[in-house]
Amino acid sequence: MPPEYNISYFMDKNVGTIIKERRAQLGISQQDLAEFSGVGIATVKDIERGVANPSLITLQKLLDVLGLEMIFRRKDSFNTNQN
Repeated sequence: MPPEYNISYFMDKNVGTIIKERRAQLGISQQDLAEFSGVGIATVKDIERGVANPSLITLQKLLDVLGLEMIFRRKDSFNTNQN
C-alpha cells in the first residue's frame, strides 16, 4: 500500500496508542469499539498493539465512535519561527 494511503505516514505518535487511550477514557471495550464502528475485533486489537496501521476509512470509522477527528495540515503551518 502506498504511504499516502496509510495513516502511519501522516502521524508521529502511534495511532494505536491514541485509540487505546481514548477508548479507555470512554470506558468502552475493544469489542464495543469493534461493534460500534463496524471494524473487526482482530483489526482493533492489532491497531492498538501497533502491529497494523488502519486505512484512512477504517481510522475514520474508529474516530467517529471515539469522538475524535482527523486534521491534516501543511508542514509549513507548524513553523512558528516567523521572521
